[in-house]
Amino acid sequence: MKRLALVLALVACASAQKPAAAPQPQPPVARKVPHATALHGETLEDDYFWLRQKGTPEVEEYLRAEAAYADAMMRPTEPLQQRLYGEMLSRVQETDAAAPFRKDGYWYYTRTEQGKQYVILCRRKGSMEGPEQVLLDLNQLSQGKKFMALGTWDVSDDGNLLAYTTDETGFRQYGLHLRDLRTGNDGPDNVARVDSVAWSRGGGWLFYVVEDPVAKRPFQLWRHAVGAAKDDLMLEEKDDRFDLEVRRSRSRDFIFVTSSSHTTSEVRFFAASDPFATPMLVQPREAGHEYYVDHRGGLLYIRTNSGGRNFRLVTAPVWAPRKENWTEVVPHREEVMLLDVDLFANNLVLTEREGGLPQIAVTDLRTGKARRLSFPESDYDVRPGQNEEWDPAALRIAYQSPVTPRSEYDVDLGSGEWKLVKRDPVPNYDAAKYEVERIQATAGDGVRVPVAVIHRKGAPRDGSAPLFLYAYGSYGVSYPDTFDSRRFSLIDRGVTFAIAHIRGGGELGKRWHDQGRMMNKMNTFTDFIACAEHLVAQGYTGKDRLAIGGGSAGGLLMGAVTNLRPDLFHAVVAWVPFVDVLNTMLDESLPLTTGEFEEWGNPKNAAEFKYMRQYSPYDNVAAKAYPAMLVKSSYNDSQVMYWEPAKWVARLRASKTDANALLFKINMEPAGHGGASGRYDRLRETAFDYAFLLSQLAPAAGSPAGR
Repeated sequence: MKRLALVLALVACASAQKPAAAPQPQPPVARKVPHATALHGETLEDDYFWLRQKGTPEVEEYLRAEAAYADAMMRPTEPLQQRLYGEMLSRVQETDAAAPFRKDGYWYYTRTEQGKQYVILCRRKGSMEGPEQVLLDLNQLSQGKKFMALGTWDVSDDGNLLAYTTDETGFRQYGLHLRDLRTGNDGPDNVARVDSVAWSRGGGWLFYVVEDPVAKRPFQLWRHAVGAAKDDLMLEEKDDRFDLEVRRSRSRDFIFVTSSSHTTSEVRFFAASDPFATPMLVQPREAGHEYYVDHRGGLLYIRTNSGGRNFRLVTAPVWAPRKENWTEVVPHREEVMLLDVDLFANNLVLTEREGGLPQIAVTDLRTGKARRLSFPESDYDVRPGQNEEWDPAALRIAYQSPVTPRSEYDVDLGSGEWKLVKRDPVPNYDAAKYEVERIQATAGDGVRVPVAVIHRKGAPRDGSAPLFLYAYGSYGVSYPDTFDSRRFSLIDRGVTFAIAHIRGGGELGKRWHDQGRMMNKMNTFTDFIACAEHLVAQGYTGKDRLAIGGGSAGGLLMGAVTNLRPDLFHAVVAWVPFVDVLNTMLDESLPLTTGEFEEWGNPKNAAEFKYMRQYSPYDNVAAKAYPAMLVKSSYNDSQVMYWEPAKWVARLRASKTDANALLFKINMEPAGHGGASGRYDRLRETAFDYAFLLSQLAPAAGSPAGR
């Protein structure tokens, strides 16, 4: 305790004096308390296990000392942080409105106002020329609170009731509220820990799924009569690996209840007009079989991986949905991943991935005529937008690329003609100054790994440019190559921004995921290293000016590759990093653990323990030189508990042999896995992160071009 008090005093002293006279702040030193876990003939030593004692004075004092130390070390960059914040804000249209979408005779949209942190949810009846009705103003809801996040929202068929969920702590604990849109008042129908909702036909009943209060697993489906004091439990998922989700079909005819793990799923359904119906099972769960269901006419459309890992599409009669009655509509394809299916009265829309890029295919179900949409750039992201109507004239899609702002189009379902509905305005931005390259690096086993590279036109290829390489690579998630106006504060200073689409993600289908999970997880890390080496070898950067970053499971990536090749990277930013893999996966009381045995493995299994032991960042910290590192976390994060990065940083401090910066910036205020909730607050957080990167990459990174 005395040591912590001394550290705080030194930090305060450093901030009070002039920089030239101030002593260099000394980092906090966490005390060591022996704690050992014996498993499979090995002993896991964990001297910082005590940092899990959330809420105790010693833990909070230590964490605040770390935050104060990070602030003190970054104080010389505060003018740069202010410039970065100003630049990023100058590229934001602060007062703006999203593209409206139509549902039940209303046009719905969100908008923002200058100076306000949060969005405002609105609608207009009949047309966008009608009077505006504000449904939810998150700025008002956030008054007196330090965090506010809107989860899900849905309006009843008659347009009178709004079901919505909000999180006020950052712990992903969403409370359900019902608002009477005729009066603007919330009713007494409040429920804690709600994950998904669906209205019955007519709006008299609401179905919702709640989370387990400890494991945070969505596991119970409840039926609520509007205004009633008591709700009815309809279904409970007993298997700890499975989550429940409730949703209503676009046809409005059925409610679907999906129970899914990382590798297996099972679907039940019942008529939206019959809230007391017994949900009918489509197909009993089978290990490794994933399927997802939608409805049109007398048929269920089922996206299934029976017959191939990349999924195919089949139909079945509503009254006879079992597998023996399935009829194939779209076959499995080795090189095409069928990601999602959208059904309309007369059209079938498939969202696919091929060659690492998303695709959209539209079939007219009356004629059988099918076409794939084509896109103007070689690297981009596209997905269906908000399509609520059952029989629309056009399909709303959202298109963007690393240099093209998000653009929403209506694609005429008859003629195929595109109409731009809304392109996000980006002041002080000129797309003509930048370019995107899509290159490939070769992994050690010969696999080609896609990399997106964004830089100013004419950027040097002689190894002199600084570069920031980002990646995720887990859960089969395809990290999208989207537009982010913040990045240009790095790019305008000569920093190339690159995104590595490594195995473990879903960019090249389910095989890409399979080759980077469980007992193949090391491929994720060696792919990333191969991408970094390729960028250096091709002259995009040099090892002395290469920075890397990743968050959550991407933070695990940062920890693993930094242990494996600390010589390759000059600076590292790890956001909410999942770095204490073995200890977390041994603790089944933590949120997410049990369900993720199918992604990482179960360390209670000897072979899986041995494999995970190879890469778990916390367990592989060694006495060697590490790059400069900034580690970010939130005290109230429920996905990666704060103690994982805290313990990792403490062990790094005690072990590393270099004098490079190691900063642990933890947000002790209400904040979540993604940091602060307000849009201006998030910009300030990014300015802090970019200032760290630029301070480490200087003098390679200079001032913005033209300034």
